[in-house]
Amino acid sequence: MRKSRMTVRLIIIQLIIVLLFPFCRNSTSRQAEFVFPDADSIPLSEAEKLSDEALDDISRNISSPVEIAEILHRMSVPFSTSYLASSIDAGRISTSFDMALKLGILGADLGYLNMFEKTGTSIDVLSSIKKLAEGINVGQFFDFETIKRLSVNRSNLDSLFLLSNNSYNQIDKFLREKGRGQLSALMLTGVWIEGQFLATQVLKQYPDSILRNRVGEQKVILNDLLMLLAPYCNAGKEYKELCQNMQDIKEKYRDVRITYTIGEPVMMEKNGALVVVQTDESHVEMSDDQLKEIIETSWKIRNRLISGN
Repeated sequence: MRKSRMTVRLIIIQLIIVLLFPFCRNSTSRQAEFVFPDADSIPLSEAEKLSDEALDDISRNISSPVEIAEILHRMSVPFSTSYLASSIDAGRISTSFDMALKLGILGADLGYLNMFEKTGTSIDVLSSIKKLAEGINVGQFFDFETIKRLSVNRSNLDSLFLLSNNSYNQIDKFLREKGRGQLSALMLTGVWIEGQFLATQVLKQYPDSILRNRVGEQKVILNDLLMLLAPYCNAGKEYKELCQNMQDIKEKYRDVRITYTIGEPVMMEKNGALVVVQTDESHVEMSDDQLKEIIETSWKIRNRLISGN
């Protein structure tokens, strides 16, 4: 059945609430329960007719380059270089496809490094990001000197995160406005796959209920990501293979069930301003076997994507 734009927008809004406030779900006042739909496929016509506003919402809803890293830091998980996409050599990447995809992957790694104060390595990664961004003509959206300065000062992490996120958001918007939406979709895919890799690898070693739920919730985020990719899946061999890879991960989520309970919004002060925080709850039904398959498939595909520079 074809979804209306209003339905798509409702789902997006609810997802933003779930994903931006993963630690604020303690409401005892329940107004309604929402069960996420289990669509097996995404009609190309649905992906192509999404409005710019809906695309903005979806792109913002993909995990930010620092979001997963922040969760890991809160868990006090030890830093590990084994999680990094260290095989990526920006100097050897020649296609816009690889540049955009790996720009996203390295963005997630940069967030991870900065969260754990690994400033030496983060500056190296930032240099690679600069090369890739300039390679697809979006280097103007990165204030590299400021990001580099903030990277060596742990007290300015909030400013660093805001600046990094703003850079990626501006690049996403610019690419779509210039008719280069395929590169935006690739960049966001890179951000997502690396965040997924970090989360699942940590969860494999350090079981945690919050992170486990977060991994389960990616079923819906992945569906959004596939909507962004869908118009380009036949653009060439690389795009077709990437879409198939993402479909392979989605298949492992097929029987994962997510329910979502709407709570009362709460006003609170943040950075000197009043903001609305949703006290909503989500519940993920995901067996150990399902999680194992998600972890293994995410690992395999992520490593496939960072190889062969």
